[in-house]
Amino acid sequence: DGPGLRFAVFTQGCSHACPECHNVDTWDFGGGYDCEIEKIVAAIEANPLLDGLTLSGGDPLFQPRPSYILAKAVKDRGLSVIVYTGYLFEELLKLAEEDENVHMLLLNTDILIDGRYEREKRDLTLRYRGSSNQRIIDVQASLAAGRTVLDERYM
Repeated sequence: DGPGLRFAVFTQGCSHACPECHNVDTWDFGGGYDCEIEKIVAAIEANPLLDGLTLSGGDPLFQPRPSYILAKAVKDRGLSVIVYTGYLFEELLKLAEEDENVHMLLLNTDILIDGRYEREKRDLTLRYRGSSNQRIIDVQASLAAGRTVLDERYM
């Protein structure tokens, strides 16, 4: 779920309902189990080989506050953060205007893989994404430039 050795967290809850989603078990907002952020951070700290955290799901943007808090804790430890979402980056920028947690999650995200999985555009040759409509976005460069900047390293 990204470059290097990553700690993956699958959040629970998603209403995008992409046909043939690879993680249907995470759609149910009442499913899964609660896990303290401190426990996840401790597990990350216990592995010095990790390059970063990948937040997937479900969709981490349906839980923006805990996703932001976890991402910030990981960034504070010098590791990278990748977030997978069915939202488009442009949609998240609008959401961030209304929800400070979405804004803070973006500020603590290095790479965003955006867009819903589209089975008609499935392409197994793509890195870190399942369909060709999904983009790999350099979030910090995008925020600085005021436009969407794709991360060419993974195209």
